[in-house]
Amino acid sequence: MATGINHDPTRNTFRDALKQPANSTMRAKPLGTWLMSGAPATAEALGHAGFDWLLVDMEHAPLEFTDVQHLLRAVECGGAAAIVRLARNDATLAKRALDMGASTLMFPYVQDPEEARAAVASIKFPPLGTRGFAAMHRASRYGTWSEFGKRANEATACIVQLETPEAVAQLEAIAAVPGVDALFVGPGDLSAAMGKIGNLADPEVRAVLADCARRANAIGMPIGIVGPTPAMVREFIDMGYDYVAIASDMGMVMRQANAFIAELDQVQASANAGGPY
Repeated sequence: MATGINHDPTRNTFRDALKQPANSTMRAKPLGTWLMSGAPATAEALGHAGFDWLLVDMEHAPLEFTDVQHLLRAVECGGAAAIVRLARNDATLAKRALDMGASTLMFPYVQDPEEARAAVASIKFPPLGTRGFAAMHRASRYGTWSEFGKRANEATACIVQLETPEAVAQLEAIAAVPGVDALFVGPGDLSAAMGKIGNLADPEVRAVLADCARRANAIGMPIGIVGPTPAMVREFIDMGYDYVAIASDMGMVMRQANAFIAELDQVQASANAGGPY
């Protein structure tokens, strides 16, 4: 799934990942992780490690747009599909991310169809949306993609996050908004909104997560989720989630660091090392 400079500029590598078999035949679902460290070398290495997609997180990591541009290059070099999660559902932030070469954006905390329509509009040029036009930037291959203005809409994809019971209640209506390519359940914020912050194993939280997957499957809308451990991610796959993420680069580093230290100190590793993600 390499995305070298000669690939068709209208291709969207995230949509490709949803259609193609995952790197692991045992898993059979596209697997990703969160990029929280802001380190391009780590982003590139995780692609080579075999992740199908990698998410550049502008919501909870201290990343500026210059950092994002470097990370996008690194993800592409590693062969994974890149997703940029914006800090909020904002047209100006979306425009900047798109101009620097992001093709798939994730919008956090989408509560209803109106907010989903705003997200879609921000990634599409008129007449499909309201994205501002410029011709000289990384997305247009610095002006060398002659059909950029006419065909860029084909390349962009929109993922919206459902993070509250109110959003989950409108899952079908949000999914029906033209231009929404996929849903993503934010289990951490959903658990918090349900009064069970961080407890993804809570039976009530699990029931809502399973219901989201079932309802999205019923209408043919791809739906994703993130989990902290392989065991939990396998459970999400069994629920019917179409694409999944495990932890984050920093979460994996901290969990493995804790395990190494505990082994050398001959003590039991902390179950919470690395946090939920």
